[in-house]
Amino acid sequence: MKAAVFNQYGSPKVLQLQEVEKPTPKDNEVLVKIHATAVNDYDWSMIRGKPFLYRLMFGLLRPRKNIPGMELSGVVVSTGKKMTSFKAGDAVYGDISEHGFGSFAEYICIDEKALTLKPNNMSFEEAASIPHAAALALQGLVDIGQIQNGLKILINGAGGGVGTLGLQLAKLYCAEVTGVDSGDKLEMMKSIGFDYTIDYQTEDFTKSGQRYDLILDTKTNRSTFSYLRSLKPNGKYVTVGGKLPHLLHALFFRRVIHLFSRKRVHIIGLKTNKDLNYINELFESEKIKPIIDGPYPLSEAAIAVQRFGKGVHRGKVVISI
Repeated sequence: MKAAVFNQYGSPKVLQLQEVEKPTPKDNEVLVKIHATAVNDYDWSMIRGKPFLYRLMFGLLRPRKNIPGMELSGVVVSTGKKMTSFKAGDAVYGDISEHGFGSFAEYICIDEKALTLKPNNMSFEEAASIPHAAALALQGLVDIGQIQNGLKILINGAGGGVGTLGLQLAKLYCAEVTGVDSGDKLEMMKSIGFDYTIDYQTEDFTKSGQRYDLILDTKTNRSTFSYLRSLKPNGKYVTVGGKLPHLLHALFFRRVIHLFSRKRVHIIGLKTNKDLNYINELFESEKIKPIIDGPYPLSEAAIAVQRFGKGVHRGKVVISI
């Protein structure tokens, strides 16, 4: 089978399309013919070996896992002896990161717990773009953010996968939503329903004087105290990921902040594939629809990853296989 493989750390150019052995499912696994996958920060960091912390997980000098990819959609080809959830021919999708990586390939064997059934009216490209971003947005806004009707919300990094789905989820609660991203994404963001847009290249929203009930941050590119300036007295700041030094800053200071302020700082510990049945219901009722950048063929996986890394993508970067 064909797969996008990297055997050393470096720029996305180290990804090469190669022939590798087709896997065989273990007792609790399914063999899936992958139809689409998506690019995530894990892929960008794994391939480059940066931040260095990733090398402790994936290999100090060379990658132990050399096929990236943590989201997929596809069709079950065969199942292991103890597999009970799916049968051959089932269309499935999911975030597989708790059970392994390797979706930049034509086939994968993965634990059945990593997958859920794909709705019939959801394309494979849409399905690949949903599980990770939707879970982050839903858990950030609803589970942790405890969104209520009519709140004033800001999403930092609003033009990507989490931000575009986060907007649609927030609008279910009649929220006023401001999106922050680069200027070339603002027209797209306005077209999908953001009430206000801010070009971070020309304006720092933390210095504007505006205050928000809830900030959902996909970038975490400032100190925690900068974000606090933009919160109302009982406001919540929720980060779903971003730059490691700022994430560590939030982790260290959030308990101190709680002692002296009613403002709250939260870092999401993602529960993968949680509430995908609810997301499916929203999709089938046309209340959410992912924004797709691409799809790109597997032969252009390096281009897709580079596009993600530069932050120029709109919505979710998808690779069709």
